[in-house]
Amino acid sequence: MTVIDARGHRCPTPSLTLQKAFHAAGPGQRLTLLATDPMARIDVPFLMQDLGGTVVSIEEADGVLTIAVETPAAPTG
Repeated sequence: MTVIDARGHRCPTPSLTLQKAFHAAGPGQRLTLLATDPMARIDVPFLMQDLGGTVVSIEEADGVLTIAVETPAAPTG
């Protein structure tokens, strides 16, 4: 699992950092974004829709969002 620490950064930095890691990740990999910008809760699901990824979970504790996403699985066949 890859952790992207974007705490302290404002929009669009958390989403852009996640997007870069998403493109570098292999099929079926899970990435976790740590962000303090509340807009990440809205931006990341839209980003995953555009990239074909899946939002696995969104949790918040002590002002930090922990957003787990997954890249698409490798095509079979």
